[in-house]
Amino acid sequence: MASLTEIIFLLGAQDRIVAADITSNYPEEANSLPSIGYVRALSTEGILSLEPTLIIGEDDMGPPSVLEQLSRTGVEIKVIPEEHSSKGIVNKILCIAELLGETNSAKNILNNEITPKIYELEKISEDIKSKNINIMFILGMQSGSPLVAGRDTSADGFINMFGGVNSVNFEGWKPVGPEAIISADPDMIIITKRGLKGYGTRRELKNHPYLRLTKAAKTDNILTMDGMEMLGFSPRTLSAAVFVAKEMVK
Repeated sequence: MASLTEIIFLLGAQDRIVAADITSNYPEEANSLPSIGYVRALSTEGILSLEPTLIIGEDDMGPPSVLEQLSRTGVEIKVIPEEHSSKGIVNKILCIAELLGETNSAKNILNNEITPKIYELEKISEDIKSKNINIMFILGMQSGSPLVAGRDTSADGFINMFGGVNSVNFEGWKPVGPEAIISADPDMIIITKRGLKGYGTRRELKNHPYLRLTKAAKTDNILTMDGMEMLGFSPRTLSAAVFVAKEMVK
């Protein structure tokens, strides 16, 4: 839901927000909004006490029982489709803009800010695709094992955006052991700031017994970035993808 809050601010319609979930911490002003708790553990009573006329969320909004109770009260609920791509970000902006009557603002933002960034990203990613660079995306460390993004995850979509190749073939998020990591042998490792903070320093990660034999660790090709920025699929995700792409072609 954080990406939706960010887009509403981008459209200049933040005065319409009566509350947001706890993941909505960008821009800084969003932190001062009343909270409805975690997006997957919403409360019917808590939301209704704020008297909203429209609830906007994504596929992970829930639980279903709360959404069902809310719909019975007559409050309009809109679930915004999530597609982990540049096109998905554009569609998300347009969808929210239409709901809020901000289509003109959205068109200006897309023409002046979003589309030029997509063109820039596509140009750089073509070069990266030709080099077949393998990327391992680590969300965090689970009992000492890296929690890695497989296919059909938001991180996999992020890797595709800048022309990288996901170094693993399984689906979903999974903790992986030494054999799987050695087999994947990524050229680059990307880990979220929160994931690294929960484990230790960048040097400690580089020397992790599972990771130290990879090409990424040997060449010190490890990037640490904000997880929501990369995985939220908001306009910031485009900027994050451009940043990674430029790092890869240095």
